Amino acid sequence: MSIVIFGDVFTFPEGQAATNRVYTYAKGFKENGKKVYVICSTSLYLDTPNGVVDGIPYYHPFEQKKRNKYFLVRRWQNILKNIRTYRLLKRINKEDKIEAINRWSNLFLTHMICWVYCKLLRTKLVTECSEHPLGQPLGKYQYSAFGKKMGIIKFKIEAFFSDGILCISQYLVNFHTAKGIKANKLFLVPSTVDPSRFVRTGDKPIANPYVGYFGSLSFKRDNVDLLINAFAKFSSHYPQVQLILGGFCSESHKIVMNELIEQLGINDRVHIIDYLTRQQVLRYITHADILVMVRSNDFESDASYPSKLTEFLATGNPVISVKVGEIADFLTDGKNAFLVEPGNVQQLAEKLKIVFDNYEFAQQVAIKGKELADTTFNYNYQSKRIIDFISS
Repeated sequence: MSIVIFGDVFTFPEGQAATNRVYTYAKGFKENGKKVYVICSTSLYLDTPNGVVDGIPYYHPFEQKKRNKYFLVRRWQNILKNIRTYRLLKRINKEDKIEAINRWSNLFLTHMICWVYCKLLRTKLVTECSEHPLGQPLGKYQYSAFGKKMGIIKFKIEAFFSDGILCISQYLVNFHTAKGIKANKLFLVPSTVDPSRFVRTGDKPIANPYVGYFGSLSFKRDNVDLLINAFAKFSSHYPQVQLILGGFCSESHKIVMNELIEQLGINDRVHIIDYLTRQQVLRYITHADILVMVRSNDFESDASYPSKLTEFLATGNPVISVKVGEIADFLTDGKNAFLVEPGNVQQLAEKLKIVFDNYEFAQQVAIKGKELADTTFNYNYQSKRIIDFISS
């Protein structure tokens, strides 16, 4: 029996937060005795579309190396992608009966195509829900009363045509039940992490002690400006400490970020590092003296749970996090992490100073945080739970 992870919100094997969660699912399924296949349905132009990583076969059925200049040809290529996907699923099903397809997408069409695949193959459709259903893509279903209505209709149809739904938070479980979705379809799977990937190796990337943030670099959802402003206040106490900001950053965001850093007069202490490989990111994360998770306090944060936070905890380094969504359901200030109120620059600056002033105590707190990554958030444990849910 096998499980297929299929979708267009992640790239594989390298990518952002969704890719990391897909990887933990796939590795966990494999270790728990299931054959697993990852199919990325995004229309990416790749020289090598298929491969195997850590024993996990992955496929990009689009199979194009460069973009065709003709619109109709591109549309035809997308139709061929769906045909290739079905042929691939049919072959997998013949070799290793597919028990379920785990679908990852924000697009209605992708969901319905996946439902057709499941019906033809007589298998189960299990939907991943790691974000607010009305918040993706780009929150378009929140802009007007009509948009909200359309979002609810889309959400209900997708839920109806799913055999199971994996929710990353209790908020999302409650949201589904409040909209009339049957409770037996819903299964809570918190953030997942593979602690073995966050073992410190190699030399420290910079000589100075540093505070690290690694994730999307933006001011709106990720609220990185909160960290920059807090660091400026804190750095007068510890001028030798650096701030490393690593992750994807658009050119427009980088300009705004650099302007703020220059205004605060901390150019020589803040480093924006983008285009890092996965291994380089891991090196920076595992060697950080403090890791900070910042995020805006909005309905999308209420619904989701940041995967980077569980990754930070897995390092065993002191972690400071803003208290949004269900973070406080798992973390307690001064026990297994250090928590601050969202948007509070002064409190974050003070917390940075407290951690450095009491670093031995902070390391003891960090050990407790790592225990969560090794147990509650552990990929193997959560994947076993998902397998049992699918079987039920």
